[in-house]
Amino acid sequence: MPAISVYAPSKTILVGEHAVVYNRPAIALPIDNLQTNVIITANPLGKENQIAIFAPNINLKQKLSGMKKNNPIHASISIVKDYLKIDHYPSFEIRINSCIPIAAGLGSSASMAVAIIHATGLFFGVNLPTQTICDLAFEVEKIIHGNPSGIDNSVIAFDQPIYFQREKPIEILHIKKSFFLIIGNSGIRGITKEAVLGVKNRWMTESKKYEEIFDSIGQITIEARNSIETGLIENLGALMVKNHGFLQQLGVSCEKLDNLVSAALKAGAQGAKLCGAGLGGNMIALVDYCHIDPVKIALQETGAVEAYTAKFEARE
Repeated sequence: MPAISVYAPSKTILVGEHAVVYNRPAIALPIDNLQTNVIITANPLGKENQIAIFAPNINLKQKLSGMKKNNPIHASISIVKDYLKIDHYPSFEIRINSCIPIAAGLGSSASMAVAIIHATGLFFGVNLPTQTICDLAFEVEKIIHGNPSGIDNSVIAFDQPIYFQREKPIEILHIKKSFFLIIGNSGIRGITKEAVLGVKNRWMTESKKYEEIFDSIGQITIEARNSIETGLIENLGALMVKNHGFLQQLGVSCEKLDNLVSAALKAGAQGAKLCGAGLGGNMIALVDYCHIDPVKIALQETGAVEAYTAKFEARE
């Protein structure tokens, strides 16, 4: 059979991270120019259940049987087998290539899970529904991150801008006016599980204070949605700056991220904030076309190890 090839995007959370874990809304956007590609090739000469895994980005060359069951690659392949109630695997090779920075708030683990699950389903002869891929990837995300919100696997599986709130149906956002984001990589590896647990511990100690912060972030998300869907992008920048301030209060920013946010704003960005779990990883800056290069230069001069441009097109 021909090789199965599947792509999954990365993502950024525009507004609402951390508060989304506590049932407030958040907005997430797929980034299609930073992707995971999974290629599965049948090995007709291999033995039953013999699966070879190659992931050059992380220098991995291993058999599935040699992996721990809580390894996200193992979990992503196995969960499809269990879901489809398949007794055994036919022999195959799976190659995982990604240009998404790891531990950077861009959803690298969710992108990998979505791509592997989608590709494995196709290899088994089943084109899994998007919602099923999303749900299975969420189970893998739980293994990696402990208590994720579900927003990463959702925006990546659907590959659409989404308004997300736990226990509620995912809503696709309709962008009225195109806009650009610059994504600045701090070069500091962020650990989602550590950041989420830190917020949880502080929330348990000062629940009233943290609930008020989550409420404020939730309101920012509601206003940001209105800005996006009515085309009032000029209002979005100020909301991003406010959101960053609340993330600082939650204790998930760091000096490097704060410096990058300040540098972007001084260089002409309309708004900027950290994105993702924080404690490192990436920040994002809202820019008009004329300020793409000045903001990217300012970020690099301030220590960003990489700066990416993402355009989000208007959709009717």
